Amino acid sequence: MTGKAKPKKHTAKEIAAKLDAATTNRGGGKAGQADRLGQDKGGHARLECPLCKVTAPDVKSMQIHHEARHPKVPFDGSRLSDLHATTSAESSKPKPGIRGSLKK
Repeated sequence: MTGKAKPKKHTAKEIAAKLDAATTNRGGGKAGQADRLGQDKGGHARLECPLCKVTAPDVKSMQIHHEARHPKVPFDGSRLSDLHATTSAESSKPKPGIRGSLKK
């Protein structure tokens, strides 16, 4: 008799999930640290809070941070510093936090 509803071979969905897990940067290690600190252009750390220097990927996330951490100071989007505009990135390096790999 065969196994009870256990497939003998790997499914396409399982292989695709393994490939995705192997080739997607999840934000750990040196590349993830540089991404969080805003050292490389193209990462998650795009905007920087002028009060506490915490980084966020977009204006909405920064507004949520500002309302939670600085409730007494009114939010002003023009005071935010854009880290992508101030740093230049090498085109040969993979962008951290972006799906995919250099294999494709």
